[in-house]
Amino acid sequence: MDKQSKHFPADKRRALTVESVIQLAGSQNPSDITTAAIAKHMHVTQGALFRHFPSKEAIWQAVMEWVADRLLARLDRAAQGIESPLEAMEAMFMSHVEFVVEHPGVPRMMFGELQRAEPSPAKRMVQVLIQRYGDRLHRLIDKGKANGELPASLDTNSAATLFIGTIQGLVMQSLLAGDVERMRRDAPMVFAIYRRGIRSAS
Repeated sequence: MDKQSKHFPADKRRALTVESVIQLAGSQNPSDITTAAIAKHMHVTQGALFRHFPSKEAIWQAVMEWVADRLLARLDRAAQGIESPLEAMEAMFMSHVEFVVEHPGVPRMMFGELQRAEPSPAKRMVQVLIQRYGDRLHRLIDKGKANGELPASLDTNSAATLFIGTIQGLVMQSLLAGDVERMRRDAPMVFAIYRRGIRSAS
């Protein structure tokens, strides 16, 4: 952030704070990110930071809200206009992978929030995101069962859980390998296996 950013309006400053946290999370453990580190990254004082957020917790909540809004909007755009439920799910799968490749700090922050024992606004936002994501998958899976593209015996909950879990597995493998681009390479083959699995479920 340059010096001119000090004169940005409040909404812009809040958005830049969120973007800064996501950038920092892409290169370090999110739990190690302090408000001092965020302020330094933005070239502002901590006092300036706290004029827009009352606490670090509020910053984390804003970050998770940003993630939920952007990811779900991207998934909806990916599936828009696709009649085949399976093809719509594949488009969502690949779009989610691209989102993570572009923002590798996001899954680190989400995993970190879900691992916290205590409740927090950010953790609740992650849980809401997963629920809303699941609702979209349930609708597509049920549509596929209704039009014969998927077997009527397929368990909708399990198929939706496996979809999200498969992406999480790709994320974990890429983090372990230190190669986020690996997700992009592996995603088509992995989804093909998922597709065969739910089409042959009985």
